Amino acid sequence: MGGAGGRPGFYVGLGLALASSAFIGGSFILKKKGLLRLCRRGRARAGQGGHAYLQEWLWWAGLLCMGVGEAANFAAYAFAPATLVTPLGALSVLVSAVLSSTFLNEQLNVHGKIGCILSILGSTVMVVHAPQEEEVSSLESMAEKLKDPGFIVFAVCVLVSSLLLIFVAGPRYGQSNVLVYVLVCSAIGSLSVSCVKGLGIALKELFSGKPVLKEPLGWVLLVCLVICISVQINYLNKALDIFNTSMVTPVYYVLFTTAVMMCSAILFKEWQHMVLDNIIGTISGFLTIVSGIFLLHAFRDMPFTPDLLPLFLQQGRADLHASWRSADRHQSCQHQPLLPLEDKGSQSADEEGESV
Repeated sequence: MGGAGGRPGFYVGLGLALASSAFIGGSFILKKKGLLRLCRRGRARAGQGGHAYLQEWLWWAGLLCMGVGEAANFAAYAFAPATLVTPLGALSVLVSAVLSSTFLNEQLNVHGKIGCILSILGSTVMVVHAPQEEEVSSLESMAEKLKDPGFIVFAVCVLVSSLLLIFVAGPRYGQSNVLVYVLVCSAIGSLSVSCVKGLGIALKELFSGKPVLKEPLGWVLLVCLVICISVQINYLNKALDIFNTSMVTPVYYVLFTTAVMMCSAILFKEWQHMVLDNIIGTISGFLTIVSGIFLLHAFRDMPFTPDLLPLFLQQGRADLHASWRSADRHQSCQHQPLLPLEDKGSQSADEEGESV
């Protein structure tokens, strides 16, 4: 699990991935607050094709925060395998959910809290059983992997499906279905991770004194990364402007993680050297994350009331309340002054006489 960089590289990548999740989770909140301020001013919304958010400083603060998070994520991919770094993005879901309930007044009920916990547990399991990627230590080996027919087919499928989502599904279903714009971000994001991995290798070679700047592959990867990030930012803004933050963030995480795992498995052949227990652990961890994200997303507007408890728990709760009431009545009777029997008899006789 330590990867090519050994245990020090593993811990460096782990720390950078954790910092990246914190910054990215906070960036969603800043961007959403900026978009809400524009909406209150009556400016053209991003979901309708407007770009007034470029004049909002909160949006730029969110973009800067996301840039810092992506930079930390960039460095983490250079030190650790993609399947180790990407699952830790679940922590950005937790950060975004907690901050949105605090600063955006978005409800985070019991189901959402359980979903956040499950996402963290699933990420931990995936990190423990993360597959080992093949050794990629130079741009030459990276170029050979990029020429692999399997990766070329995957990249073509991603580009074609993204174009169909943008120009066909977007105008029809983009305003009503959260998956349209989020799928574009996730699919393009899987290619951006490959570009980040290649640029990380190029930077390592540059610092070691190799003439990397003369290699055309590094510049091609840089241009592709800028294009991919621009597309991700544009369509993520559309999704955030139309839908709830607590909906966009977890759905984006699940789809993005799935796409990155597929891309890494095809490009770096990670699953070829995995034993059975690591395969089961990786799949189980990912399904745990999906379960947590489902709880966080599907029941976000459902308040947790005692009526949602099973019948046997409701019956036990009713019996408990009944016992509490009887105990309260017994305790109140103990504090009341008791009249003698004679006084009770005379008091009842006087009441009967008054009634007559």
